[in-house]
Amino acid sequence: MPGPKDLDPSSSPRALLGAELRHAREKAGLSQEELGLRLFVSGSFIGQLEAGTRRMQREYARLLDEALGTEDFFQRNCGAAAKSKHPEHFAEAVEAEAQATAIREYAPLLIPGLLQTPAYARAVFRAYRPTAPEDKIDELVAARMERACILDGPTEPLLWAVIDEAALRRVTGGPGVMAEALRHIAALARRNRVIVQVLPFDAGAHASMEGAIKLMDFEDAPPLVYFEAVGTGRLEDDPATVRHNRFNYELLMASALPPKNSLARLEAMAQDYEHEEHP
Repeated sequence: MPGPKDLDPSSSPRALLGAELRHAREKAGLSQEELGLRLFVSGSFIGQLEAGTRRMQREYARLLDEALGTEDFFQRNCGAAAKSKHPEHFAEAVEAEAQATAIREYAPLLIPGLLQTPAYARAVFRAYRPTAPEDKIDELVAARMERACILDGPTEPLLWAVIDEAALRRVTGGPGVMAEALRHIAALARRNRVIVQVLPFDAGAHASMEGAIKLMDFEDAPPLVYFEAVGTGRLEDDPATVRHNRFNYELLMASALPPKNSLARLEAMAQDYEHEEHP
């Protein structure tokens, strides 16, 4: 009997791969927890693979083929599901972001990617890659703007961002770029598309002084937290770790300005930048 055909890379490979995994697991009579034991991972990890919120790595594809008797089906097809315009350490987070029903993010150093304008993103990428050719920077900016398309929907995902005043005060790309960037965030908030809070300098010490927080919730998979550093990043589904970071995020929300006051702060800062650009 012939094995299953390769997945079509043009039709959401990750979703198809997840559906095939669920089908093969159920056909084998295994629960997510039982299959996870065979791969030395949690049942929730298997659930995330099935829901398409986690990327299937080749090492797991091989183990799945062995555990489920699917010959080399998952090994053949995980490559198509892994293709991305984003750096490898960030690609899995971007793909999870696209599946999320809610994203809560604390940004200590720069405006969150989903809220950036093209000019701001260009200034960020140019700072990261001072010698890169212009067409490479163009590609990176285009990929970042494509990410932001998830905000084109009227209600989902929920995006709640706490932005440190330090990120808003760091002049990235010049006063004109900053004025446009802050006006863009304020416009999204005024359209009730995002919730934004500013964490002011006078809030003093806070719960996440060691770095950023990004929490993602899903309809059919456990929540994730994403950790990022220079040139690296990882998704974590450990319930205690997610719970700890969610608590820290709630403390940040309590320390930040309320949304109405934050909107006023953003617009006042944008006006200040505009005056710097056109004295």
